[in-house]
Amino acid sequence: MSTQRSTEETKWTNRRLAGFLRHPGYEVIPLQGMEESVVEHVPKDIALTVTASPGKGTWATVELAERLAGHGFGVAPHLSARLIRDRLELGEILQRLRDAGIRKAFVVAGDVDEPAGEFEGATGLLEAISEIGHDLDEVGITGYPESHPKISDEMTIQAMYEKAPYATYIISQICFDPEVTSEWARRVWLRGVKLPIRVGMPGYVNRQKLVRISAGIGLGESARFLHRQRNWLLKLFMPGGYSPDRLIEGLKPGFADPESNIQGLHIYTFNELEQTEAWRREMLQRAEPSA
Repeated sequence: MSTQRSTEETKWTNRRLAGFLRHPGYEVIPLQGMEESVVEHVPKDIALTVTASPGKGTWATVELAERLAGHGFGVAPHLSARLIRDRLELGEILQRLRDAGIRKAFVVAGDVDEPAGEFEGATGLLEAISEIGHDLDEVGITGYPESHPKISDEMTIQAMYEKAPYATYIISQICFDPEVTSEWARRVWLRGVKLPIRVGMPGYVNRQKLVRISAGIGLGESARFLHRQRNWLLKLFMPGGYSPDRLIEGLKPGFADPESNIQGLHIYTFNELEQTEAWRREMLQRAEPSA
């Protein structure tokens, strides 16, 4: 490869990164003070998602999404299949979103062993949303670059095929190996699922913050939360710890791959909004001069 071609590809990749950093998605957890923190620290042109959890329930998610939409934010509440009792409750949720002018949702199976009602997983909920009717312009689904701890790779691939017709984009779960993430995104494209992919990654957060968040969401759910983040916790305690900068650098080749269909970044903030937003602005400043 010539030096000139390499330089041009680097500039193109940096332009893409700068674009991703200008308009990422931020994911927040509906805990006390979150509305005020978002209003104080997050620009209005950053898309938000609000998680759903067994301890807080679906309505805490919907209510925070409503309040944030009232402040002018574009927001997508998590609709967790296993937390929604039935189509009647789903219809009430969709009506609340319609009334609040919320045009986005992110559909997940839900982190509980036993469903609250008729929905076992995300596919069934997506089908019901379609049958009931909705005003949603965007519907997101989850992708798994690494193996799911409870579901085989074959099943996750099949589930994506089943969910894709109802969705407009995919958000990947956290993966600390950028090569694994990039290769997964490429395989999704080559298998024929052409939905844009937003790479999920942690923001700028420390282990003390994780523990505080965990303490705020209830004992049983706290244990599940920390269990899900065990790989990240290990990285935080290792020399050098976790760095979003290093993960971004490793993902750059995937940004440049036309067959990966990576179209953005989804930042799991763990409610560390001030620090994550400061990191985003600094990273954007570094990317823009070379873009």
